[in-house]
Amino acid sequence: MTHLTDILTNILAFAFALGVIIVVHEAGHLMVAKAFGVRVLTFSVGFGRRLWGFRRGETEYRVSLVPLGGYVRLGGENPEEVSDDPREFLNKPRWQRILVYLAGPAMNVVLAVVLIAGLFMAGIEVVNLPDTPPLIGGVEPGTSAAQAGLQRGDLIVRIKGKTVEDWNEVVFALIASPDRPVPLDVRRASRTFTAVVTPKRVPRYDMGDFAGLLPSIRPQIIKVIDGTPAAAAGFRSGDEIRGVDGRPILDSKAFVDAIAGRAGQRIEVQVVRDGQLLIVPVVPRNEGGAGKIGVQIGFYQRYGPAKAIVESVRYNVQTVEDTFRILGKIFSRELSAKGALAGPLEIAKQSGAAARRGFKDLLLLMGFISLSIAIMNLMPIPILDGGQIFILAVEGVIRRDLSLRFKEVISQVGFVMILLLMFVVIWFDLVKNLPANLLPGS
Repeated sequence: MTHLTDILTNILAFAFALGVIIVVHEAGHLMVAKAFGVRVLTFSVGFGRRLWGFRRGETEYRVSLVPLGGYVRLGGENPEEVSDDPREFLNKPRWQRILVYLAGPAMNVVLAVVLIAGLFMAGIEVVNLPDTPPLIGGVEPGTSAAQAGLQRGDLIVRIKGKTVEDWNEVVFALIASPDRPVPLDVRRASRTFTAVVTPKRVPRYDMGDFAGLLPSIRPQIIKVIDGTPAAAAGFRSGDEIRGVDGRPILDSKAFVDAIAGRAGQRIEVQVVRDGQLLIVPVVPRNEGGAGKIGVQIGFYQRYGPAKAIVESVRYNVQTVEDTFRILGKIFSRELSAKGALAGPLEIAKQSGAAARRGFKDLLLLMGFISLSIAIMNLMPIPILDGGQIFILAVEGVIRRDLSLRFKEVISQVGFVMILLLMFVVIWFDLVKNLPANLLPGS
């Protein structure tokens, strides 16, 4: 019963997430086309046979059978249907047609920024790894990092001879090296030494784990429990813990250790709240022989409206950079495409898992998917928006239309490319999600 409930949750969460993203994407095409006076014949969520719809003016709005996308059909978009009507799409200036194609991906970017900004305003637990220094916050026992003698507080300065600036670079280096030794140049106090770790392969994703290394993430209060010393002292969600009695606190464990032996004693906790350093006195109470103040520690980000928008843009720019970094590692064969790419089955599974964790997590995933769809659609592949924009740009440079036959051929090539990509990612989804004995050749 639980398994069936999970499947149903996956389907509903996937339908909701993809439905919103598709509607926003196609609405971009629709609004800009209408703004330029282009006749819009059909606005469809999904492909194939019409399931339901209605007509408003000259446009039919419909829901179609296959829910893996959508389309806007414009009057005169097909060269064989063009008339002298100035409202036909192909009779419009090239720059207007480019903006119509660009509007869909642009709306997906806007959706991603709005969703993440809204989450930042509401408050969400998001670890921003590019802001996290390559400082080791913990080492899991029994891992290659532990065997290499690495310790909490060690600073990773180079990986494979290349300087690293943040923990994000550490993650990419490790996941791209499953079952392969990775040399780290590490600074401890005043000396620098080399340690070798070996990320274990995660079989179904064909990528490495983190070799037992954990980042040093400055702790934040994500919840203050009512009726506890923390509530009485005035702690708030989002407070970033900097120190206890003047001693710096670098991670959650250090904070827990600092108050565990201070039950019944007054301590001063240094926190940053709204950009200001505050000192909050509190007396931990004894719970099970250890001092506790009644907070949940994690990583929490919450901003006012203006700051939320700025941070959302920054977050999404970093996501784009990470996406192209992953694509680069796939093409250079440093990273397995099977682990890095996700098709509809995997996205549905992730959507369901996010929904079960909470609506905020689902919205966060929707922002990522929306941005990913924008990136994919802008790639210069024929039949995608980016391919159409590229063709129009070429025609603008040479100041003439490319031959109809040439455009038909490259559209067919693009269609085949998309079909092959869909086949590959669905196969990867099956490999990652079906029992091994159900796969061909097992």
